[in-house]
Amino acid sequence: MHSLFNAIQCLECGHQMPADLYTLRCSACGGAWMDACYDVAALPRDWRAQLAARPYDLWRYRELLPFPDDFTFVSMGGEGWTPLTRARGLEMELGFGEARNARGQIWIKDERREPTGSFKDRQAAFTTSVLKAQGIKELVLASTGNAAAAYAAYCARAGIKFWVFLPSSVPAEKMRELALYGAEVVKITGTYDQAKQVAADFAERRGIYQDAGAKSIPGKESMKTLALEIVEQLGWRAPDWYLQAVSGGIGPLGVLKGFEELYAAGLIARVPKLGIIQAEGCAPMVRAWERGLDKAEPVIPDTLITVLSTGKPGLAYEILKQANDRYGGAMVAVADGDAFRAMRRVARIEGYSMEPAASVAFAGLEKLIENHIIQADECVVVNCSGHTFSAEKHALEDRYAFHLQMSPPAGIPTDKLSGYSTDGLIATLEQLDEQITTIVIIDDNPHDSRLLRRLLLRYKNYRIFEAHNGPDGLDLVRQRLPDLVVCDLTIPGMDGFTIIEKLKADPRTQHIPVIIVSAKTLSTEEWERLRRHTQSIWQKGSFGPQELVGHVVSLLGDSVELSPKTEAGGAAAAPAFEPIFGQAQQPHILIVDDNVSDARLLHRLFQARQRFAIDEAHSAQEALQVIARTKPDLILLDLMLPDIPGERLLEQLRELPETREVPVIVISAKEIDMATRLRLTALADSFWEKGALDRSSLLAHIESILPE
Repeated sequence: MHSLFNAIQCLECGHQMPADLYTLRCSACGGAWMDACYDVAALPRDWRAQLAARPYDLWRYRELLPFPDDFTFVSMGGEGWTPLTRARGLEMELGFGEARNARGQIWIKDERREPTGSFKDRQAAFTTSVLKAQGIKELVLASTGNAAAAYAAYCARAGIKFWVFLPSSVPAEKMRELALYGAEVVKITGTYDQAKQVAADFAERRGIYQDAGAKSIPGKESMKTLALEIVEQLGWRAPDWYLQAVSGGIGPLGVLKGFEELYAAGLIARVPKLGIIQAEGCAPMVRAWERGLDKAEPVIPDTLITVLSTGKPGLAYEILKQANDRYGGAMVAVADGDAFRAMRRVARIEGYSMEPAASVAFAGLEKLIENHIIQADECVVVNCSGHTFSAEKHALEDRYAFHLQMSPPAGIPTDKLSGYSTDGLIATLEQLDEQITTIVIIDDNPHDSRLLRRLLLRYKNYRIFEAHNGPDGLDLVRQRLPDLVVCDLTIPGMDGFTIIEKLKADPRTQHIPVIIVSAKTLSTEEWERLRRHTQSIWQKGSFGPQELVGHVVSLLGDSVELSPKTEAGGAAAAPAFEPIFGQAQQPHILIVDDNVSDARLLHRLFQARQRFAIDEAHSAQEALQVIARTKPDLILLDLMLPDIPGERLLEQLRELPETREVPVIVISAKEIDMATRLRLTALADSFWEKGALDRSSLLAHIESILPE
């Protein structure tokens, strides 16, 4: 088990130096991109047999790692040798491999099994081990989230003080996780590349070691173990493709190095092609590769998937491009929406819940298969990593859980009840009967879909999901298998005719009734085409709301009195409103804040966009009056109000039919305990602190809730 580490090569000038694990700079040019070299020809002939007797951990390939024999590792147990699992369900869904009578296979490398849930644990384990061996007591790192979590855990284990610099776009959940490990968290209002610059300046001023990432020997060598494991797990054969979502590129750089060393040793027949996948909003590598450039130009990130928000890849792109030129491969970008659809698909079909960055890789897989870049007889391995919590707001619809209210029968005081009465249980089961009836509305006009949703919810407590483009709508129907689909015809990405054809061609969805609600003027041929596959066709602007509601309820086998439901205790709900389908209207925002100055600042911010209608209310009572008059599309709520606490108003808003489905964003300076925050999380769409409010981020968040 002696290491074959025999030299270091500078990747910037090619200069070779003696093997020294702790080398940071090239002695010739001062460059920081270091690469460990090995005498792979000296691998024992029976190396594969020797491996079979070793522990299945991150350090089993000691001959091809740069550590001396007596080196002590920082370990949490469980690093490395993560499962490699065949994704047969995904193959069938994508029409790949056996589904095309071919020999192709899709394998998932399940890096979620690492101690902190991501493949960055490999990097953190190697790096903190090297730092501890050197006696380094403090570490500075700039990160977009995953590396920070891994380093925070391993630094805690190694007794190293950890300073982490994060862009403000990183979800608060990740920041809290870092603080739990004892990390010093520094939030930068700016991009990841700006956070990286601030971290570098801080480290230099304080004389603290800064992590070198992909430039360092431990970083790439840790990721190399992925390739070594994959080859061994596939029976000592290389896949045709290795796919990974990329930000800075350390993962594919290390994996490439591992494959090349195994090839040089004669242990595999080829170096696999690399699929480098980036989010469209931050894809400097893909843009450069598509133009055939040797260097990537920096970009300003614009993606919800903050883990991949590295706009300046540097030498990593040049190395990966050279590999793709030599071995084949591709670089592709995918939209955030495609990534979230892929996240839902893999969870639904394979049972793998993953982070947004990993879903980018799976969306890239779909794109490469669809464009026939990956062939149906090829073997593909996809890196799957991380948690979903940072993306659930984007990946899940807002009614993903049933909400049942256990209420006492009318006329019986609560304090007289012991347990749940029979009448109360029956009433609750009736609620559930309504809620398990599911409707999907597919309409590119959010105003129209929201109007229809509110109309239906005035009469029945159905579960209603909305999609505003064709691919999302089709995916939503396949995922939810609803009792009814209400579909527009003119939809971006995939028109209503195509959606219906795909639904009727799929055995899982062909039985679901479809209603068309559209402003499109139909030809006789289109009319006949739709009549064969739909229950009814409604022209926007030519029907009354109660008429449509009555038809939907009847179609679902229900009955209803066409007057709005009443509130508990018999009070009438707000009067029905007359929707105007197909007419573009300004989204209406209500700002509820007792501080007039704060409310005006937000008012002016939204007013500058010239696409919102804005109202202000400075008390809970005033807010309820404005809501009854204007029916807002979004509410911004402070928690400190003069008449009742904002928390209580929020609860009331979720009880009222006219505001039950309206998004509410809490913006407050009030400190709330964790129990209260967890209770309110189910009621509010997001929380923002007044003292640290990034107005541009808030506006972008609101734009995502109230699309054009």
